[in-house]
Amino acid sequence: MKLDGILPFARKLIEKAVAPGDIVVDATLGNGHDTLFLAKLVGHSGKVFGFDIQNEAVVKTTKRLEEHLLSDHVNLFHSGHEHILTKIPPENHGKIKAAIFNLGYLPGGDKTIVTIPTTTISAIEQLLEIMAPEGIIVLVIYHGHDEGKVERDTLLQYVKQLDQNKSHVLQYQFINQQNDPPFIIAIEKR
Repeated sequence: MKLDGILPFARKLIEKAVAPGDIVVDATLGNGHDTLFLAKLVGHSGKVFGFDIQNEAVVKTTKRLEEHLLSDHVNLFHSGHEHILTKIPPENHGKIKAAIFNLGYLPGGDKTIVTIPTTTISAIEQLLEIMAPEGIIVLVIYHGHDEGKVERDTLLQYVKQLDQNKSHVLQYQFINQQNDPPFIIAIEKR
């Protein structure tokens, strides 16, 4: 297939925005795959801030980073992403180049613990406030469950009203696949 799948496309967007030494955010640690990707991308001179409300995600991510000797430049918070503004030190505000969210529930975890639109929108608003110009937010939206559909609809409504003079918004998805395939919303700060 010549078209990029959802996750490879998400990573390409991040790679275009990030260089070694940059500051980035993983807003939903999950099993640590994106955190590891970001840590490799920014290198030891960069900084990764990661958030998750589940201790299990923080533990798995810590282990994954330690296995790759990449935990020295990563700060993980057992906290929701709606606390980005207060958890990321002010000296990093205005310097964040990218953030990624994988919305839904922790793969292999408790499916009753899910991301919710109010906290996700709060996190997006905070990121847009403290990101560098041309910084990018990538949201991978998994909407194959009831709460995911609510979050999908709320987020689509929210991002469509963002001022085009302050941000560009992209939606990337396959429209002929069955079973609610994930899709991407990308927001680039102007």
